[in-house]
This record gives sequence, structure tokens and C-alpha cells, in this order.
Amino acid sequence: MDIIKAIRLAVDSGKVIVGMRECKRSIINGKGKIVILSKNCPRDAAKDIEYYSNIANIPFLRYDGTSLDLGQVCGYPYPVSVMVVIDEGDSDILNVVNK
Repeated sequence: MDIIKAIRLAVDSGKVIVGMRECKRSIINGKGKIVILSKNCPRDAAKDIEYYSNIANIPFLRYDGTSLDLGQVCGYPYPVSVMVVIDEGDSDILNVVNK
């Protein structure tokens, strides 16, 4: 399974959070299994997210697509710069990322 299918399955069958403020809050509280950043996520915001992810020991992934691409993969009609997977559901996103 590739990363696109894994992300979509996590959105459809699990629980994800999107949005910079909500994701940062979730990471600071130690909630989340993986953080996914789009490649055009603003640099300062990406640094903050990566910093907090490292402190909370939550792995992060740079998605090789824009925020519009990530939003489309998630099935949302808007751009998604950052998302946190709280519950992966039926997805094997954690295995796909760790390979």
C-alpha cells in the first residue's frame, strides 16, 4: 500500500486532525501517532510542528505534494498543510511510513 492510499484510509476509517492550531495543540498534548506536512507548508509553521513533534516523540512525514494535493488526497475541498493522525483506523500508515 502506498502513502496516498494509507492517508485516505486513515481519514476515512480513523481519526485525523487538520489545521495548524488544532494540530499544534494535539502534538503539544502528546496526542497523535504521526504528523504529515505538505511540502509547501510555511517554513516557520513547519519548524514549530517538527520541533513539537520531536519533543513529543511523534514521527512526522513530509508529504511530497502541495497542500492542495494533500487536501485532495484526504477528500477535502480545501488545502491541508498539516494533519495529525490520532487513530489510523484500518490504515497501515504507520507501517508505510516506517519503511
